Amino acid sequence: MQNISNAVDKYRDLILEAERYIWKNPETGYKEVKTSKYLAEQFEKLGYKLTYADGITGFYTVIDTGREGPEVLVLGELDSIICPAHPEADPVTGAVHSCGHNAQCAALLGVAAALTDEKVLSNLSGRIRLCAVPAEELLEIEYRSRLMKEGKIKYFGGKPEFLHRGYFDGVDIAFMVHTSGNYASAKGAVGCMAKKIIYKGTAAHAGGSPWAGKNALYAANCGLNAVNAIRETFKESDIIRVHPIITHGGDMVNAIPETVTLESYVRGASFDAIVTENKKVNRAFVGGALSVGTNIEIVDFPGYAPLSNDDNMIALASDAAALVIPEENFTANNSIGSGSTDMGDLSSIMPVIHPYAGGAIGKSHGNDYQIADPDRACVKNAKWQVAMLKLLLENGGERAKKIIAEYEPPFASKEEYLAFLDSLNNSGDRITYNEDGTANIKID
Repeated sequence: MQNISNAVDKYRDLILEAERYIWKNPETGYKEVKTSKYLAEQFEKLGYKLTYADGITGFYTVIDTGREGPEVLVLGELDSIICPAHPEADPVTGAVHSCGHNAQCAALLGVAAALTDEKVLSNLSGRIRLCAVPAEELLEIEYRSRLMKEGKIKYFGGKPEFLHRGYFDGVDIAFMVHTSGNYASAKGAVGCMAKKIIYKGTAAHAGGSPWAGKNALYAANCGLNAVNAIRETFKESDIIRVHPIITHGGDMVNAIPETVTLESYVRGASFDAIVTENKKVNRAFVGGALSVGTNIEIVDFPGYAPLSNDDNMIALASDAAALVIPEENFTANNSIGSGSTDMGDLSSIMPVIHPYAGGAIGKSHGNDYQIADPDRACVKNAKWQVAMLKLLLENGGERAKKIIAEYEPPFASKEEYLAFLDSLNNSGDRITYNEDGTANIKID
């Protein structure tokens, strides 16, 4: 463990410089051009040969110990969120790393740097895949929908996209450390369905002939109220969260809005809960359109799978923390978080852990989030991750093999999981108005 601490400390300045550079250059998902380029350059200076994602941001490299054993994937996320109210947000895009991904990337660089030390790699078996992955934050659905139509991506999230492309083929175990206030782990987190809702009305002069129009904004308001009216039907155990926003509310004040667009998630603790409650949400949105006589297009996309942190991986994280950063007092609990992450997609086919490192203050995704202690968030974080790799891959990868053997994944293979994701896609207009005054509706 002293070798690990020394190897990371040697690159402390490099790690902290990366944290500040990425903080000052925030970019949202699949747009992380500067971030990906900067991080890749640092990896290459350390001597790594990289495989770049084709046509999008992100890259990975594989360290082969030359000894037989499992392959462990270690990730860092490139993207930021959008929070224009943050004092350090990009003044043009509103992007800011009030998600802590800048610290993740800096820690990943620290892991890469430490692994160039032969004292750290000695006695390890198998392979280590280090990956800078794009687009964890599930936002800008309109933009990502365009990328889909152009054939540049198949999935909104960077991890399912990389999984689909084969960039994780051969991987047996994965982990990624997020940034928070303390070193800790929960049992997991909810998954989600992503939605785009388009109310389609009829434009008319808002003052001269409003009766000639059908107001898409009023229909959207009715739909939003209907969604709010069904919230008490959600079971607490399912941890359902629905939080729509209006991304386009009309074009000019003196015209009845013809098209109004919303984005939303339906989050839940299981895929069954997400699918069931999504039908109710669709029914509510369609009811808003019916009440005003507009049509409605609902586009449902698979978001992220529920995250399940493997118990053996939680124990691994605890053991590693006790050995290399005992002063941080790592804690674990059985709670399920109500946020979502595409680490859940990886947990659907392999054992993973997505724990937290300390060093951040303020509200996650809020206008007061900061990396207050970059040493805790990045340097100690890198030591912790290298210690996890040591415990997994020493003694011929004995511990990693045991974790793999005992894990029971929800899906038998990558192919089975991605096929299930694809089955969740559903789009189209949801109402057909008939000449006799009746209407046919489609909920799912």
